[in-house]
Amino acid sequence: MTRLRLVGFSANIQRPSKTRTLVEAIAAEAAVRVPVDVRIFDLVDAGPGLGGAFSRDQLSLPARRIVEAVEEADALVVGTPVYKGAYTGLFKHLFDLVSPEALAGKPVALAATGGGSRHALVVEHSLRPLFGFFTALTVPTAVYASDPDFRDGGLDSVVIRQRVAEAGAQLAALAGARAAEAAPLARVAGGAR
Repeated sequence: MTRLRLVGFSANIQRPSKTRTLVEAIAAEAAVRVPVDVRIFDLVDAGPGLGGAFSRDQLSLPARRIVEAVEEADALVVGTPVYKGAYTGLFKHLFDLVSPEALAGKPVALAATGGGSRHALVVEHSLRPLFGFFTALTVPTAVYASDPDFRDGGLDSVVIRQRVAEAGAQLAALAGARAAEAAPLARVAGGAR
């Protein structure tokens, strides 16, 4: 099987971050189950030009590379910190610049971090509808982790680690199945030349 392109995107503006830790953990779980090349981006990698771009042609090169990596990925892990009950504005802005067709049927694992449990439903009420618009294939298990779930830069909660493993396994299964489905079509198309 050809190695799949798994892109992780953490909408945090600083490093290190709890959101990136969560995105990396889900990507690592998927990588154990299916051959993938993992690339992880943080919002800070887009540079200051992202917020000033009103269209794709106005994107700075670093921001354009992230948008292109998201569009070209075989599977995604996306995570955002939660502020005032929603994903970050620049997270939404980046996805506003992604072509809707590029994510159709693409497996996506959703994750979010926040200060406490009262933000836990942001994944279901904000992220899942956003990726539903794109007709992406979001995995059933989403992961929300709050400050008490982390210690010493890592995940400290058994429950959250179990959800991470479930989300990673579901993402790997969907990405692997999608790749296996596409492989015969690629062989037929390649032989038709």
